[in-house]
Amino acid sequence: MKKVNIIFLNGVGSVGKTSIANALQDILDEPYLHIGIDHFFVMLPNKYKPGGLKAKEGIDFIMDKTKNGPVTKIHIGKVGKKLFNSMRDVMLLFAKDGFNLIIDEVILGDEFEEYKNLFKDFNFISIGVFAPLDIVEKREKQRKDRTWGLARGQYDIIHANKNYDLKIDTSKDAPDICAKKIKSYIEKTYEG
Repeated sequence: MKKVNIIFLNGVGSVGKTSIANALQDILDEPYLHIGIDHFFVMLPNKYKPGGLKAKEGIDFIMDKTKNGPVTKIHIGKVGKKLFNSMRDVMLLFAKDGFNLIIDEVILGDEFEEYKNLFKDFNFISIGVFAPLDIVEKREKQRKDRTWGLARGQYDIIHANKNYDLKIDTSKDAPDICAKKIKSYIEKTYEG
């Protein structure tokens, strides 16, 4: 029986992970479920989101300034942590049920190793999604659903101490080209 593939996309907000995930779904032969942090964030009641009355318990933004400009850091409270732990349980359930996954994540701590361990019985394909900060910030400004400074707050730590199977630069390649590179890697590594 063929092993389930877990394509794990990690990168700062607005780097292009969701666009790559959508392009992958279009070109991959088998069905892949796209699941990620944004899908679960929207499930929270507004009072547990940034600016809400209970944001400190859920997910909140902490605004700061550096010599290079505004920075927005993420605070995850007990409700937010519980949500993201449940998110991983749901992802694992899908994989155990035989679904290939494209996981769209923003890993700022030790969760990368946790994901690798969680999906150790599957083909875990880790993809680092990169772009220069100025390009990511330009994209961030163009999006209506993003808080300015998030990318800058994540940029220096997102890829620290992570060894990826493949690195993708969205400033050099469009999402469909990135998706083709990932598909080619999977075919060579797991199907060849």
